[in-house]
Amino acid sequence: MLYTVSIDIAAPPGRVWTVMSDIERWHEWTPSITSIQKLEPGPLVVGLRARVRQPKLPPAVWTVSWIEPGAGFVWVSRAPGVHVTGRHMVEATSGGSRATLSIIYEGLLGMLIGRLTRPLNERYLGYEAQGLKQRSETAP
Repeated sequence: MLYTVSIDIAAPPGRVWTVMSDIERWHEWTPSITSIQKLEPGPLVVGLRARVRQPKLPPAVWTVSWIEPGAGFVWVSRAPGVHVTGRHMVEATSGGSRATLSIIYEGLLGMLIGRLTRPLNERYLGYEAQGLKQRSETAP
């Protein structure tokens, strides 16, 4: 089960990446995040784990599985019967950037949980895309 949203942003990819990769500040620009706490100090790198708290969802630990600085990152969260992958990508466009945010549910219960949480997933991806756009276009 895949949910994805893309949004054009009137800011260069480097600016969007700076906002996107500063995960501990996401709660400042999207109501879909209550807090994100890195479980290890340091920058966003493969293997970094973070505890994500979101309204209406149980806290989850996400682990960065792929990163290309300036272009995007992927992280995964696992629970019994479900494997969730979040993708956060940015690419250059003629007017600035395009960000693509995705969440993928897999595993024995992945399809069921993904279907049950569809309205929430779609709403949260929308909040995140709009918040990323606003923060990237207005922040220095």
